[in-house]
Amino acid sequence: MNWREILYKSGAKKRNPSLYKHFNDLLSTDFSDRKELDLLQLESLQRFLIFAYTNSPWNAERMKRVDFNPAEDFSIENFKKITPIGKEELVQNNEKIQVEEEFFDKVFYCESSGTSGKVLTFKRDENWDSFNRAAQMRGYSWFGVNPWDFNIYFWGYNSNWKKKLKLRVLDFFVNRNRMFDYSETSLKSLRSKLKNAVFIEGYSSMIYEMAKLGLDQPHSLPNLKMIKGTSEKIFPHYQEVVKKAFGRKIISEYGAAEAGIIAFECPEGNMHITEEGVYVEQDENGEILITNMLSYSFPVIRYRLGDSIKLADDNFKCACGRSHKIINEVTGRVGKIIVGFKKQYPSLTLYYIFKNIYFEKGLAIDYQATQSEKGKLIIRFLEKLDSKKEDLILEQAKIYFKDDIKIEFEQVSSFRMEKGKLRDFISYIS
Repeated sequence: MNWREILYKSGAKKRNPSLYKHFNDLLSTDFSDRKELDLLQLESLQRFLIFAYTNSPWNAERMKRVDFNPAEDFSIENFKKITPIGKEELVQNNEKIQVEEEFFDKVFYCESSGTSGKVLTFKRDENWDSFNRAAQMRGYSWFGVNPWDFNIYFWGYNSNWKKKLKLRVLDFFVNRNRMFDYSETSLKSLRSKLKNAVFIEGYSSMIYEMAKLGLDQPHSLPNLKMIKGTSEKIFPHYQEVVKKAFGRKIISEYGAAEAGIIAFECPEGNMHITEEGVYVEQDENGEILITNMLSYSFPVIRYRLGDSIKLADDNFKCACGRSHKIINEVTGRVGKIIVGFKKQYPSLTLYYIFKNIYFEKGLAIDYQATQSEKGKLIIRFLEKLDSKKEDLILEQAKIYFKDDIKIEFEQVSSFRMEKGKLRDFISYIS
């Protein structure tokens, strides 16, 4: 083992002691047949539901309302009688859903962004957290990638210098170079590091922007094994540019903090569902419902994630040899770019602005932003904001946008402007 591997595994052993057990278990079922996977899912689902029925009061009430006791009359038919829920229900009933910490050796405080600006906070137990990381590691292994390999990471940061320093230390331990802006100078600074990168991951829109800068001199990247996009839609034109610049397409990881790793794309280009950890359904409108069978500390059952999906036919066989069900496309997931007068910004910048306000000031503000012209952003609210809140938002926005974006506020009666998933940012700029 090299020192990077030793460092990673030492840290994992301390933070996530069950990580490698889950990873080895997932490798053992990687090529299980359909019958074995179905049996494993049924056993895991019933075990999880019994725990939730016994220890999560709000979820127990959901099951009791449809006369379903998973210990006595478990079946998929009875399970599907449970009324689906969305993020709003998770936020509103947070304490009743959360299971007492005494059941777990260790829990981590987590939060998830919301499509209408809502922030969901919950505690994720170590077993759940380790499984999630192991599922990601299995996906990496399909491309010959180790989590300690040098990588370039397009993801979030916090403007607070103490938190920035903490992230830099964390990134050092996992051999990561983190980026979070579209400035040409920052992106070009990566050129010298690309030749050593084994994988690139993060917002697909930012990977695309970096690739565009490399079109004038496409890179020869002998070490690069994987480019992974997450959190945003991967548009076809992204793939064309990225493949030309870096020699590889963007593969997709599909998941959410509260739902776990739902699916991971294999080298053959198909997104295999992590059936060992999640039970996936589709409602009558094609919307995905998730039951995270590892979410013991905060049971997530028949959860509307907010995406429409297309599943592959049950008879489809992937050339990679895996029998896990396949998501052909996540049709309701679109990542957009905020366009300033001089620069561009990932739409999740809005999430960080309102997240900082929530955690630093204790203010939860529902919002939706729209953009119809370059350099101008309209932020819409259901409530009338006082001048203090407006100043707070402008102050946070200035940290990220400087003077590159002009912001206007608007009060509305509803965020529902179009069909489909409710979004925190809608762009009308092509």
